[in-house]
Amino acid sequence: MSGSAAIGVRRDGVLATVRVGTGRRANALGTHDWKALAGLFEDLAKDRTLRTVVISGSGSGSFSSGSDMREWLSVAPGEIDASFAAMESALTAIERLPVPVVASVRGTAAGAGCQLACACDLRIVSEDAQLGMPVARWGILVPPAFAARLSLLTGPATARDLLFTGRLVDGHEALQLGLATACVPASELDDAVAALTSSITAQPAAAIRAAKRSVDALLAPVRDRLRTSPTGPAADYDSMQAGLSMFLARVSHTG
Repeated sequence: MSGSAAIGVRRDGVLATVRVGTGRRANALGTHDWKALAGLFEDLAKDRTLRTVVISGSGSGSFSSGSDMREWLSVAPGEIDASFAAMESALTAIERLPVPVVASVRGTAAGAGCQLACACDLRIVSEDAQLGMPVARWGILVPPAFAARLSLLTGPATARDLLFTGRLVDGHEALQLGLATACVPASELDDAVAALTSSITAQPAAAIRAAKRSVDALLAPVRDRLRTSPTGPAADYDSMQAGLSMFLARVSHTG
């Protein structure tokens, strides 16, 4: 597994806490970071002593704003496609982990950051969290796997709403829509996640692994069909380059 300063893990007995991001740029992740995250979860999958994993953003700000789009400015379309492939490999590795994965979401979980939360089994979000898929504005051609993760949690109609409008929802609405398992005040998020993981690890390990396998068996036909279906380009290249140029120029000017 190749290392990345933006991906870290801490073990506390049977629990692993995975940190994403560096605390800067709303914990956006580059292609190298997605590859490191995939490798980490592939390694964790081999650990028979592991009982639960928590994914959280670095620092006290955001969960993750998704991919670091600065990488995509003025690069060949194939490099953007490769970035999306690395992202999907990481999300798949998380979904395939044989033990429960809990997302601890505060701040922003947008775009690929939202997908990262959706790839987890359970999502505990703070009331002031902001979740959504504002990707169409960048010319990103939403892949079927992205749409499926949303649809399996919220239903097709809500998934269409979130994808078509790009709007972000707070923790309370995320709970109502099915994006969140629970919503708590920001000051109570860590305690709520700790209580949930304690409840999970208190159960027999074999039973929890079997429960995850059984639910995954229901989802597998959809996931496997999407993963093996042909995929097109990740983005409308010209629209993405124009949008990124304007956005980065605005950020540079205001910063």
